Amino acid sequence: MDETTASPSPVTGPGFEAFKAAFRRHAAGVAAVTSVAPDGRPVGFTATSLASLAAVPPMATFNMAQVSSAWAAMTVGNHLIIHMLGPRSRHLAERLAADNSVRFDGDHWTVGPQEVPLLSGVTAWMLGRIIEVVPVHNNAVVIVEIEDGGLGDEDEALLYHERTYLRPGELA
Repeated sequence: MDETTASPSPVTGPGFEAFKAAFRRHAAGVAAVTSVAPDGRPVGFTATSLASLAAVPPMATFNMAQVSSAWAAMTVGNHLIIHMLGPRSRHLAERLAADNSVRFDGDHWTVGPQEVPLLSGVTAWMLGRIIEVVPVHNNAVVIVEIEDGGLGDEDEALLYHERTYLRPGELA
């Protein structure tokens, strides 16, 4: 095929643009995932791809890029904590989406079960053990079996929509 008839790159073609535009309009709940890297450093990131997989046994999934600073912690058998966020904990979503070198600077977390960072002020948290990591191109689906958890104070939902954190019906 010559350049004039070659199909566009998936990173620049109409499918890529349609995908970005559609998912910007798809509101998603906001969670934060924390773990411990093999070198003992706390790692974490903001996730909008969290989903329940099964109630029996209790399992959840999320997606992530393999270039993430937390990728080295995503190994079968390792523990992590999934934190549910509300508008009052929006600052945690922003912190864990920022520069990874400062994500754990400050007193917004403590050492939790299995030595995993536990964020303060979340609406709920679940300790899980990674049971499978499914690579897909440069990304992965991480499957977690939930072992423990707890509830924080009730809060409204925190959504991510059009690159903005929102409460249902208004800006957060």
